[in-house]
Amino acid sequence: MKICHIITRMIVGGAQENTLLTVRGHMEHGHEVVLVTGPSEGPEGKLLQAQKIPGLKVEVIPHLVREVNLARDWLAYRELRSFLHRHRFDIVHTHSSKAGILGRMAAFHEHVPVVVHTVHGLAFHQYQTYLRNKFYITAEKMVAGKTDRIYAVANAMIDQCVEAGIAPRTKFKTVYSGMELENFLSAKPNDDLRRRLDLPPGIPVVGKIARLFELKGHEFLIQAAPHIIEEIGDVRFLLVGDGTLKVKLLEQIRALGLTEYFIFAGLVPPQEIPQYIALMDCLVHLSLREGLPRSVVQALACGKPAVGFALDGTPEVIHDGETGYLCAPESVLGVAAAVIKLLKDPQQAQQMGSRGREFVRERWDWRHMVDILEQDYLALLNRKRPAEQDHIEQPSADDQR
Repeated sequence: MKICHIITRMIVGGAQENTLLTVRGHMEHGHEVVLVTGPSEGPEGKLLQAQKIPGLKVEVIPHLVREVNLARDWLAYRELRSFLHRHRFDIVHTHSSKAGILGRMAAFHEHVPVVVHTVHGLAFHQYQTYLRNKFYITAEKMVAGKTDRIYAVANAMIDQCVEAGIAPRTKFKTVYSGMELENFLSAKPNDDLRRRLDLPPGIPVVGKIARLFELKGHEFLIQAAPHIIEEIGDVRFLLVGDGTLKVKLLEQIRALGLTEYFIFAGLVPPQEIPQYIALMDCLVHLSLREGLPRSVVQALACGKPAVGFALDGTPEVIHDGETGYLCAPESVLGVAAAVIKLLKDPQQAQQMGSRGREFVRERWDWRHMVDILEQDYLALLNRKRPAEQDHIEQPSADDQR
């Protein structure tokens, strides 16, 4: 198959890692694959530099940016159409809101046989204005009719899309966001890293992995920290990630007199994340808007229990009382109580982590994700073009050598 993946930007992030692994899997299976992206950068870092795939063809669309700008968006749409017209793909698979809307429109008008999209996180949510949500929902409805399949990284995303009237449930399919789990499954605490981070030996560590941006929920952990310290005593809160809110968060921590308890690790290369999780006693995931919490899957793969808000796809990974604890959204006391439970009962925490490791081991393996997608691509192509069956068969074993 000739496959094109389109995503707005290739920063270090969950949607981008998902897309890159999908591309890698397609290439390993012998398909011709091109990754199309915009030029945007950010404090998160550049994923294509951190994780290079030999032989990957990358096309940069100059005007494809995250921000809504009608003039630039029109130019990006024209650039996408021109590129798709020249290359005649069998499949166009879009990711993220902007690339999803412009990419699907361009693919539809260039008569690409199969057009699919992955919902990694919803552009509309309760923390935005009514008009902005209305705009995004209207745009998603418009392109849903031009889409053969919409994948979601969590069942919760499908429920929300159907409730918003974007498309009937039959158009959706849940495909959990695959990851490279091998290094997480085998991760062990590294004493040198612990010393570099100035984590005292024997002191419990509560970790959070997220960009330092709005809606990621760092403020809830900061507010919960005094309650946790009061019950546990000495503890460290390890924040992995960088972003525009760092100064504001540092000010909040200083105002509460908690500077000595918080450690900002900064931006960490994806391949080093397992080493950081291995130092944690538990992980907290407090985002107010999330598709599927990848950091929770990664923590469970490391055998660490997790605490999170009961919203979006989080309950599909954190099974309350089994792999960690769920709290009511924005409940500072709920977060504190859950973390205290885990830190006071290390044996129970270890059992939860072990159950979590077994739960995610196969479900979130990236090769499993790629296989599901390819099977669905073929089914959609066969349904669209039954007369061209030979053209869309999987590469033979000889072809893949």
